[in-house]
Amino acid sequence: MNTKEEKTVEQKIQEWKEKYGDVYRVDVDGHTAYLKKPSRKALGAAAVIGKSDPMKYNEFLLNNCWLEGDEIIKTDDALFLGVSAQLAEIIEIKEATLKKL
Repeated sequence: MNTKEEKTVEQKIQEWKEKYGDVYRVDVDGHTAYLKKPSRKALGAAAVIGKSDPMKYNEFLLNNCWLEGDEIIKTDDALFLGVSAQLAEIIEIKEATLKKL
């Protein structure tokens, strides 16, 4: 059964995919957030911020990746930590090889 709201979310997801590429849905304790991959610039800024406060690293990345969702995820510590644990999964790192010539 498709409701109008679900269709709207699907349309938003399609628009986000066209604009940002991969889109992720994270569910934690009945709350949902939609995230995109962070940019290289955001990862660099998060790394600098994370040197003095490791928790700020996740907070910065979550805010950078955030597309839409239940705002309580950003303010409730338990929900925030649940989503933070998934942030590493959306940072895709390709395997590279090095060959001495």
